Amino acid sequence: MANAVTLSRFPLLFIYIALLYTRNATIIFWCVPFVIFIALLDTFDGIIARRFGEVSLLGSALDIAVDRAFEIILWVVYSNLQLIPVIIPIIVITRGSLTDTIRAVGMSRGGQAAFDQVKHPISRFLVSSRFMREVYGITKGTAFALLTLAYGLITLRHPWANWMHLAALIVSWAAITMTILRGLPVIIEGYALFKEPPLARKD
Repeated sequence: MANAVTLSRFPLLFIYIALLYTRNATIIFWCVPFVIFIALLDTFDGIIARRFGEVSLLGSALDIAVDRAFEIILWVVYSNLQLIPVIIPIIVITRGSLTDTIRAVGMSRGGQAAFDQVKHPISRFLVSSRFMREVYGITKGTAFALLTLAYGLITLRHPWANWMHLAALIVSWAAITMTILRGLPVIIEGYALFKEPPLARKD
């Protein structure tokens, strides 16, 4: 059930993007609560997994993969709509590629879920604590909602458009700062994995 909720974000995401490109202000304004709902599904699938005992290594990996694709696609779309500078999706893609590669190596060697691979207390707080994950999720969701709202106002040429766009950019950069801060511990600690000899094959 939890994995089904996770995967349901994809069709909803594509509907949201299609609605953005209608460039109809009324439709875009309705997209604000829509993108918030899609972002909240990332919280719901975790609640469902814990409630029904569906927490697993596969579910953890799937959740991260879908969340990564979700945010990369949205940042690229917002850049294409000229709402954010292109450096933002570049940072997100680079960070995601590095951390996901390291996590994949950690999963193959130790069988540990991604959030369990960092060991230092500060690293665990930044990467895997529920507090930081929730703050990060709220910041991203707020950025997506504000960018959508700003795009609607820009489409209308509303006098508040510039102010809303500025607010959206500030929150977006806050999310990107957190993206970098939460990625660095994974990269720093994960570097040791590439110094270890490969596991022996069992024939």
